[in-house]
Amino acid sequence: MNHPIEQHVIKSVRHTTAYLACGAADATPIIFVHGWPELSISWRHQLPVMAGLGFRAIAPDMRGYGRSSVYPRHEDYAQEEIVADMIELLDALGAEKAVWVGHDWGAPVVWGIAQHHPDRCHAIANLCVPYIPDGFAPANIIPLADRRVYPEAEHPAAQWDYMLYYLENFEAARQAFEANPRATVKLLFRAGSAAGKGQPSGTAGVRARSGWFGPGQPVPDFPRDETVLTQTDEDAYAEALARNGFFGPDSWYMNPDANIAFAAKAKAHWRLPMPVLFLHGAYDYTCETIDSALARPMREHCANLTEAVVPSGHWMAQEQPDRVNAELARWLAVQAPQLWLGAGT
Repeated sequence: MNHPIEQHVIKSVRHTTAYLACGAADATPIIFVHGWPELSISWRHQLPVMAGLGFRAIAPDMRGYGRSSVYPRHEDYAQEEIVADMIELLDALGAEKAVWVGHDWGAPVVWGIAQHHPDRCHAIANLCVPYIPDGFAPANIIPLADRRVYPEAEHPAAQWDYMLYYLENFEAARQAFEANPRATVKLLFRAGSAAGKGQPSGTAGVRARSGWFGPGQPVPDFPRDETVLTQTDEDAYAEALARNGFFGPDSWYMNPDANIAFAAKAKAHWRLPMPVLFLHGAYDYTCETIDSALARPMREHCANLTEAVVPSGHWMAQEQPDRVNAELARWLAVQAPQLWLGAGT
């Protein structure tokens, strides 16, 4: 059966969310939350597959992206606001609970939903970015770095140096990408490689280089990686980022203190009771979760955790879509069979 992907918009007094949807309207929702600097189309390979398994598959454009609301202040992109957007979306869908799936910055959103709204979660899955109960922020993740790869004297902030660059040089960080959104898309969306294992991520030296590519240097113009993006995909990302700019996407990095305070409000619920799936990227060297201690807090705070390693870089759902779909389907079949084929609400 063919499951077309539909475009929808919900509006409230506080926010507008545009989203893609696929599958029967009355089926259990599975909501896919994208990260930086992406769009709802990041889940284009997952939506029809999950619809075919009997779910209502949903992928919103997150705030600052695509056709959803864009805001002028850094604080408008704090996790507390973004989690509220997702609960509004779930309410608009008329559903009490959903399966939530996140990637990159979408993963902290899903972890935050699980902390603050466990009653709105059937189960949750995240790709690449593990659970940091006290808030996904430099102060909490730098201590978990692999100091064999990032000696403290040379790389005090390890691979998370780029996050501090945003905080210290926001306009320069933003303008480097915004000057050529298409080149930015082609540079970022690339498949992972085993060749980088054990080597420092390029994100570790941004401040030392005085910029992503050196002082005032533009984004290099690489050819598109056709194993990850088609020309149509490249166009969609580039046009959306050119239209909205990078202020919103980059502002997600600008609220570490607020995000830590938000997590602290849910301290009584830091241990997650619902089924949790985490997919490690074998060749994701910024969110490196296999050899470092980054996944340790997740293992200590999830009561029902399933883990799998996917042979991909960071853009896992687009680089290895069949494998991601298979891992999601296997986990759902074991942990939540009652939700399939519209059996749940």
